[in-house]
Amino acid sequence: MFKGLEHTAIASPDPKRLAQWYVDHLEFKINYEYDGNYFVRAANGTVIEFIPAEGPRAEAKMRDPGIRHLAIQVDDFDAARERLQKAGVKFLAEPTGTQGNRIVFFADGDGNFLHLIHRPKPLP
Repeated sequence: MFKGLEHTAIASPDPKRLAQWYVDHLEFKINYEYDGNYFVRAANGTVIEFIPAEGPRAEAKMRDPGIRHLAIQVDDFDAARERLQKAGVKFLAEPTGTQGNRIVFFADGDGNFLHLIHRPKPLP
């Protein structure tokens, strides 16, 4: 009956600009738009919807309640990190690793937390 997440929505003061940020920096593609809402799709089929925000953005901290980050799967961690760095993306910390996995945190064009992740072995 329940198949999993169909998409995740992120409210943005400028959904079109943020959708384009994901296109320009993370190789997503804008695949649908209506009434100021933009859907982007990643190569692995992941979908994010950007919707118009209402009101000011509260300061977010990494451990605040609620959704805290989106993990962006990469097959070449060093190349992906270098590409983002050359594009001016500021990383929030140095890369870390555990059990062969590598991650590094950064923020998107609106300040939402993301991280690159490379897993040599997929989650079970």
